[in-house]
Amino acid sequence: MPESPRHLLRVHLRAGRGEPPAGWPFDIPAVAQLLAEGWQVPAGVTVLIGENGSGKSTIVEALAGRYPRLGNDLVGPTTVGDESPLGPWLSLQTAPMASRAGFFLRAEAMHAYLSERDRSAGRTERSWDGRPLLARSHGESFLAVLSERFAEVGVYFLDEPESALSFSSCLALVALLDTLRAEGSQVIVATHSPLIAALPGATVLELGDWGWRETGWEELEMVQRWRSFLQAPERTLRHLLR
Repeated sequence: MPESPRHLLRVHLRAGRGEPPAGWPFDIPAVAQLLAEGWQVPAGVTVLIGENGSGKSTIVEALAGRYPRLGNDLVGPTTVGDESPLGPWLSLQTAPMASRAGFFLRAEAMHAYLSERDRSAGRTERSWDGRPLLARSHGESFLAVLSERFAEVGVYFLDEPESALSFSSCLALVALLDTLRAEGSQVIVATHSPLIAALPGATVLELGDWGWRETGWEELEMVQRWRSFLQAPERTLRHLLR
């Protein structure tokens, strides 16, 4: 499989900022490691996995706010550092011919975004064949937006996209991510989904008390827990519901 190009090359502590302050989010181990060591961003798809509070969404949101994107089409922060206190501490190095196309999708903000798109009637007619997005199921509208917004080669940031999707729709998203990779885009995804993390060729970073580390799908604690539960759900539920 030929390697995709890299638009976003490296993330590191912004020069002249000094020592990061104490407290959230700088005391999250993965965030502290990112600021201390920097990050050579892989080509293709990178998947961030970890428990709630491990820093996945914090890092993805900060990167999305800092990337030099054309326009301001974000489902999330609207300006650099608007909602992410981490953003102003990061410097992003891009390739000389890096694409400025891209999109930041935060699942929890999608309903407001879909409503706004539906209010733009002429634009809706062109984009959605005259069918309002909110007249569809949440998963259908979600995938429709992704298919439209992911049309250009660029850098895409997704925060827990699986929250709106069924199993079959998650498979459709995995296929879409692979298409993006094959066409030359970079994608950084924060997720709790072992299905999305199973995308062949994706770089998987597991976040936890240790910081973050690259790992294989089979070694993910999340995958092991899901396997254990699906093999014998009554065993887990017996202890939980006792």
